[in-house]
Amino acid sequence: MAEAIELKAWARQRSGKGGARATRRDGRIPGILYGDKHEPQTIAVDYRAITQQLHTGHFQSTIFTLNVDGTKMRVIPHGVQLDPVRDFPIHIDFLRVGKDALVNVEVPVRFLNEAASPGLKRGGVLNVVRHEIQVRCPADAIPDHFDVDLTGLEIGDSVHISAIALPKGVRPTTTERDFTVATIVGRSAEEPVAGAPTAEAVEPGAEAAVAAAPAEGADDKEKPKDKEKPKEKEKPEKKK
Repeated sequence: MAEAIELKAWARQRSGKGGARATRRDGRIPGILYGDKHEPQTIAVDYRAITQQLHTGHFQSTIFTLNVDGTKMRVIPHGVQLDPVRDFPIHIDFLRVGKDALVNVEVPVRFLNEAASPGLKRGGVLNVVRHEIQVRCPADAIPDHFDVDLTGLEIGDSVHISAIALPKGVRPTTTERDFTVATIVGRSAEEPVAGAPTAEAVEPGAEAAVAAAPAEGADDKEKPKDKEKPKEKEKPEKKK
């Protein structure tokens, strides 16, 4: 197992919105450390170090060594809150990871051998249903990614979780169904089908003939035959 990356952190004395704003003014990100049967602790971490790790794409599935004022412990990020406008981290939760602990993480999926898929060669499209799969696994054995081989897949074929070889001790958190990870779909129905006649290929006058047919039928329906009006009954003459 590779050595865990160390992140420096500081204990925060002030909590609440005021304390969080003061932490951000100091160039740090407020956060909470909890789990492993210990009380939650408010902390602050370096902004630059966190943004650098966020750019790796697997920040929330990586075990770190968190150094809080000289006390080191293993943690895993358990939630990152981003600014809704500027999209930078404004709060982070860390979960303490004890010995032999199991964690729930989202592992990215890689799709291989697209050129060996007959369906994609014929113009099909890879429709990815899940870019990441949430699994439960030992904290010391978190997979970097899952590989999906597209060799031989035709249009209409699907890849389910049962087709992915998971490492020992790793299982999906969704166990009640064999969920779909990706499918090979055909082109949009709006695109012209190969071999179908186009407007230019139709014989001159054919369009007018087709258009005229329903019009003639419509005239018959719109002009029903006049029904004969019933004759008025003669009124009997009054006796004088």
